[in-house]
Amino acid sequence: MKVIIRTDASIEIGSGHVMRCLTVAKNLSLNGCEVIFWMQDLLGNLIDYVNREGFGNIFEAEQADLYIIDHYGIDKEWESKIRVFTKKIAVIDDLANRKHDCELLLDQNALPNFESRYDGLVSDTCVKLLGPKYLIMRDEFIDARRLLRKRQEKIENLLVFMGGSDPTNETTKILEALEDFQFKHVDVVVGNGNVFKEQILEICEERGYYYHCQINYMAKLMQQADFAIGAGGSTTWERCYVGLPSSSTIVASNQREGTEYVEELGLVINLGWHSDVTSETYKQLLKNVQIKDLSERGLTLTQNEKPNAWVYKILELIK
Repeated sequence: MKVIIRTDASIEIGSGHVMRCLTVAKNLSLNGCEVIFWMQDLLGNLIDYVNREGFGNIFEAEQADLYIIDHYGIDKEWESKIRVFTKKIAVIDDLANRKHDCELLLDQNALPNFESRYDGLVSDTCVKLLGPKYLIMRDEFIDARRLLRKRQEKIENLLVFMGGSDPTNETTKILEALEDFQFKHVDVVVGNGNVFKEQILEICEERGYYYHCQINYMAKLMQQADFAIGAGGSTTWERCYVGLPSSSTIVASNQREGTEYVEELGLVINLGWHSDVTSETYKQLLKNVQIKDLSERGLTLTQNEKPNAWVYKILELIK
């Protein structure tokens, strides 16, 4: 069965859509599907990275048994036009701000009204996979969860990851704040789309921090960390899934509602909107952070009987 995934990465968009689609692609490939990506050649794209992960890329529509769309710029109008190329359409979304023409919709996020927020945006026959029960998790995270260690409350190992492109340059603010602290081990992760990555590498080398760029072993770093300074969005769920206490800075408007809700649930420390967050904010966080119970709450909310349960629902569409 042929599956085309329509998504994009860029400096502006970030890398999150493509990274979660790679997990979808690998799971479908293991189940006998031929998977091809359709990504535009944007500044900061991940086309070469996806190629190295074993998937080709096209630049225009082709016939396929299923189209999977993970793109905020695509709605019902585009999806309806692509119908001449496919039997079935699945959509991955978390905004719930536009209508879709699809047989299946997947939104892994927990929000106050997550079970009803797509009412009226998709057809009554659309299969809706909603909430953390349907988390899209790479195998490395599933394996890491099986090998959980008890977190210590004293922070010795720190992880910094502010998203693939980090468009608001939070990483530099954090590095400024870290001048006042001595941790046993500091991992700093950036994506290829981070325009400040060379300066960040230089600072890491000067201070003896461990620098990582566009990696596929994030779960390993999360496993060994005591605390993470991160952004909102899908990596919030990865941190919760492996029981890693963390802070979240809201770096995009679509992260606001979700980050505020997981703060209410006691899963993360919400630092707020990025323009209100300074190096002093990160400094105060590290001085006063209390991580008790954050790990256990994250593990409880992300618990499910069958990891990546969504894959079976997608396969049912194209049998």
